[in-house]
Amino acid sequence: MKMAIKQIFSDMDGTLLNSQGDLSPENAQIIREAKIPFTLVSARSPMEMETVINDLQLTGPQIGYNGALIFKKGSTDWEILEENLLDFDTAQALVTRLQNKFSDLSVSLYDLNHWYTDKIDAAIEYEAKITKTSPDLIDFKDYLAKPREIFKIMLITFDETQMQGLLTFLDELALPGIAYAQSGSTYLEITDQAAVKSKGIHYIMQEEQLAVHETAAFGDGHNDLPMLELVGYPLVMANAATEIKAVAKQIVPSNDNNGVGYGIQHYLR
Repeated sequence: MKMAIKQIFSDMDGTLLNSQGDLSPENAQIIREAKIPFTLVSARSPMEMETVINDLQLTGPQIGYNGALIFKKGSTDWEILEENLLDFDTAQALVTRLQNKFSDLSVSLYDLNHWYTDKIDAAIEYEAKITKTSPDLIDFKDYLAKPREIFKIMLITFDETQMQGLLTFLDELALPGIAYAQSGSTYLEITDQAAVKSKGIHYIMQEEQLAVHETAAFGDGHNDLPMLELVGYPLVMANAATEIKAVAKQIVPSNDNNGVGYGIQHYLR
């Protein structure tokens, strides 16, 4: 049975994009032809979302940094509709403590238009390949010597033990005003506590006067749970963890098998 949906929300990595970080021509064509307003809801920055925004010809509001930024494409730059920046002093202290505790950790900072890191390692090379963007190499101590606008701190580790250590460290640190969410097994993303994917969805639902039953969302990760639990029709990818699948109305094929397109064609209209 197909649902009468007026707005679709979709995560990007592990959901809309395949394992190489690409939007398939099949998914793109189905989304464009469906003519249902489509909003990207991602931990990514606007510059990491731009290619997909252009390919899907999206003109409405988009949600970046796990909800810390609601924006749309303007004529020359990004038009910010709502933002929640990390408190600078908190971000500065956190980066310092992380680097002291985990000296080999891959740490990145993001403002509106830039990705910053202090070293190029395997984790940064992996992220650059997936997002098809390049970081600016900086010295964090110098960069954080004066106030900056920071939307996100991103930590990357391929070591599951280190990931658990990071989560424990942040839990015990209990810094006020921050939120952190693990994305897949590799990423840990830290934002302002107001940044959750559901916040951006609430904004768009209110602006467009949408009822819950008129909304659908696609996701695969733990940071998608607030989004999936908010909309009327949550669809979860076959590649998602069991606990994410538990909230789904439908399980769709994996991100490598055009699951978003399949879900639109078979369950939404």
